[in-house]
Amino acid sequence: MGVKPSNSEGDWHVENITPDLIQAERRTNILFEGSSQYQKIVIQDGAAFGRSLVLDDKTQSTVLDEFVYHEALAQPTMIAHPSPQNIFVAGGGEGATAREILRHRVDRVVMVDIDEKVVELCKQYLPDHHQKSFEDSRLDLVIADAIEYLTNTTERFDVSIIDVPDPLEVGPAYMLYTQEFYSLMRERLHPDGMMVVQAGPTGPAFYQQCFSAVMSTIATVFPVVAICEAFVPSFGSTWGFVVGSLSANPANFTANNVDALINERISTPLRYYDGITHQGMFSIPKYLRKAVNQEDRVITKSDPLFVK
Repeated sequence: MGVKPSNSEGDWHVENITPDLIQAERRTNILFEGSSQYQKIVIQDGAAFGRSLVLDDKTQSTVLDEFVYHEALAQPTMIAHPSPQNIFVAGGGEGATAREILRHRVDRVVMVDIDEKVVELCKQYLPDHHQKSFEDSRLDLVIADAIEYLTNTTERFDVSIIDVPDPLEVGPAYMLYTQEFYSLMRERLHPDGMMVVQAGPTGPAFYQQCFSAVMSTIATVFPVVAICEAFVPSFGSTWGFVVGSLSANPANFTANNVDALINERISTPLRYYDGITHQGMFSIPKYLRKAVNQEDRVITKSDPLFVK
């Protein structure tokens, strides 16, 4: 489909944050609206957040604040690992997660996304997101199911970044939030390997949707678990990330540690993440610490989690 210009001041993208709360943005342009075999896809321009990717009616990233989300997702774990060289990405169709990884002197990034149509549309319509990361020779893009890929490979990774949509019942990603998947991912990591997962909203009204259960599940698989969050305005909430580690704990790194490692490893400037930001991300508020400490749900293939 081609560009469909908006010709009405009443053309709004309305998104359910919860069943009882909506967020709305005036749309100025719809560049693509359609479906793949896996999900509904919209790429649009908005008056507040700029160009955005929306999958199954959920905003995945926007030009205005995608750097917050993608730096918060990738950089703390990449920095905490002693020598990240071989990286696995599940999802990440915009190419922005790969962009953040490729700031480092890595040898290889294997990006596995199930939806080729989303990837191709992002290549075409979201250049500010991927910033030509798809053209980097270190990136190996594989169109496949991440579970099948990991089951069939013998390769081992230093860092795994799970950047898939929320576990919607009609979506393609809910099995990547299970204990079985995290166990498989652990098996594909080197002995000092680390994994990080985007784990949903962490606001007071939202954390029980997904975040606390994801953290509880990962804690059954990894000996070291750390949680952090960042405020992403287009998501309507603070957003949480869960790190599962076989060695380093990023929560223990000081601001000076982080800044020194950024200066050593990354030559291109970051917009969001540095040592002070790192400390803030891992300084989780009291209500959220209490919630994850009390959480006893474990997400499994036989008892998956669905976000409404």
